[in-house]
Amino acid sequence: MADIRFDGKVAIVTGSGGGLGRQHALELARRGARVVVNDLGGSVDGSGGGSDAANAVVEEIKAFGGEAIANGSSVTDDAGVALMVKHAMDAWGRIDVLVANAGVLRDKTFSKMEIADFEFVLNVHLMGTVKPAKAVWEIMKTQNYGRIVCTTSSSGLYGNFGQSNYGAAKLGIIGFMNTLKLEGQKNNIHVNAVSPVAATRMTENLGMPQEIFDRLKPEYVTPGVVFLCSEEAPTGCIMTAGAGAFALARIVETEGAYLGEGGLSVEEVRDNWGKITDPAGQQAYQAGGEQTGKFFRKLQGG
Repeated sequence: MADIRFDGKVAIVTGSGGGLGRQHALELARRGARVVVNDLGGSVDGSGGGSDAANAVVEEIKAFGGEAIANGSSVTDDAGVALMVKHAMDAWGRIDVLVANAGVLRDKTFSKMEIADFEFVLNVHLMGTVKPAKAVWEIMKTQNYGRIVCTTSSSGLYGNFGQSNYGAAKLGIIGFMNTLKLEGQKNNIHVNAVSPVAATRMTENLGMPQEIFDRLKPEYVTPGVVFLCSEEAPTGCIMTAGAGAFALARIVETEGAYLGEGGLSVEEVRDNWGKITDPAGQQAYQAGGEQTGKFFRKLQGG
């Protein structure tokens, strides 16, 4: 089979001044994409900022003959996001790929967390995915082509101590993706998510042994992300990736049990909990209406 290439295509990668985003930008450029390297240049908690990181990645790309421009906009700033898209359109006239990778951490247990820290992390991760996606959506619809890759996390899919803000944002991204995959289908816009496990600035304080940390290189996640950016990409998938391993995460629902309507009680739910939670026949629905359809089927069957 032919190599996956991006010749003639334009990609925006947010948060690509280092870590995962840098690797995604570099690989897309190596495969022919013209890349907007977006990075605010702040610290892990979102403070500070500067253009040095984005400029350095642009120079790396240019050094191997690729095309790239730097952008220092915050993904939470409407005017900044509009400017990022304008830079891409002014330079190359189209946008084919958006990798929404920018993120921050402000970890604390929920009892100690200030609402401001909850809102800030939610804004960067969730709205920092929504705003760039909104800014490129009509462009992709007009082109009848687009690929969007959102960045989720196991903290959102499964939970993680001290990350209620981060986890809420990351699972919110999945809800966002699940609707965009439906709305984008007729215009060949595919929307997927990656849940990465990688050694970056955001994970260096986890206390894992160095030999494990060394095997979680960001570049071991990037091949999966770049595949999700390609013409051959699926849509509506949650790909998990780390240390060269790749898997698919799904939200599944059991078949459940119909308990009837007459005399329905709390005790009946308790007494039938085993049937309600029985994994036999569970499904991963492609749209919310499929769940509604199941309940109507059970109502008719009952």
